[in-house]
Amino acid sequence: MILSMSRANTNTSQSSKYSFKELQLQIEEFRQKRDDLNKKTKEYIKELQEIDVKIEEQLNLAKDDYKKKRDYWNSKVKKLKDKKIEYKNILDKFIEERKIIIKESRKGKETQKYVSIKQIDKKIENLERRIEIENLDIIEENAMVDKIGELAHVKREFLAEQQNSDFFKIDRKIQIVKINLKKIYEQLSKWSNKSQDYHAKMHDVYQTVNELREKKKTLEEELIENKKAADAYHEKFLRVMSKRKKESKGKRPSYASKKPRAPKKHRTVRNEELEKLKQDKLAAALEKQKSGRKLNLFEARLILERSKE
Repeated sequence: MILSMSRANTNTSQSSKYSFKELQLQIEEFRQKRDDLNKKTKEYIKELQEIDVKIEEQLNLAKDDYKKKRDYWNSKVKKLKDKKIEYKNILDKFIEERKIIIKESRKGKETQKYVSIKQIDKKIENLERRIEIENLDIIEENAMVDKIGELAHVKREFLAEQQNSDFFKIDRKIQIVKINLKKIYEQLSKWSNKSQDYHAKMHDVYQTVNELREKKKTLEEELIENKKAADAYHEKFLRVMSKRKKESKGKRPSYASKKPRAPKKHRTVRNEELEKLKQDKLAAALEKQKSGRKLNLFEARLILERSKE
C-alpha cells in the first residue's frame, strides 16, 4: 500500500514537472512572438512618420514653390491677354480708317488709284516679266518700256504724296500695331509654357502625394492587424503565466520561498513611474490636438483609450 502511494506520488510529481515545463515553453514562445510583433509595430510607426514627413515636404513644395510660380506666370499671361485684346481693337479701328481713306482716294487724283507702293511694284514686275519671256515686236516692247517709266513716275509722285498723306500715317500705325501684336503673341506663348510647366510639376507632386497616402493607408491597416496579433499573444502570455503560477503554487521546494523577489515597493514605484509617463504623454497629445497639430498614431491611441475610460 505504501509502495503504491509512493509510485502515485512519483507519477504526479513527474506529471507536474512535465506540465510546468510545457507551460514554461509556451510562456517563452508567446513572449517572443509578442515582442517580435511589438518590434514590428515600432517599425510600422517609424515608417508612417517618415511618410508623413515626405507628404508634408511634397505639399510644401507644391504650395510654396510650384503653385506660386504657376500663379505668377498665369497673372502675367492674363495681363498680356488683356493687352492683346486692346491692341487688336486698335488694329481693327486703324484698318477701318484706312478703308475709308482708300475709298476717298479713289474719287480723287489719278495717282491715288494705286492704294499702295506694292501694287505699283507688282505692275512694274509683271511688265518686265512679259518683256523677258514674251516674243514681242519692237513697237510692243517700246510701249511696255514707256508704261514702266510712267509707273515709276507715278510711284515717285505717290511716295512724295504719301509722306504727309493720311493713308501713309494710318498705314504706319497699322504696321506698328502689328509688330507689337506679334511680340505679344510670342511672349504669350513663352509665358504660357512656363505656367504649364509648373502646373505639370504640381500635378506630378500631387500624384506622388496620393501614392504616399495609399501606401500610408495600407501600412496603417497592417499596423492595426499587427497590433491585434501582438495583443492576442500578450493575452495568451498572461493566461499561461497565471496558469503556471497556479500549477506551481504549493509545489515549490521549501527553499523556493527564500528566492529573492523584487520588493513590492519597488514594483509599485515602477508602475507609478510608467503611469506618470503615460499621463505626461497623454497631456502632450491633448495639447497638440487642441492646437490643431497632427497627432501620430501613438498619441491618437492614448486619447482614444482615455475616451473609452
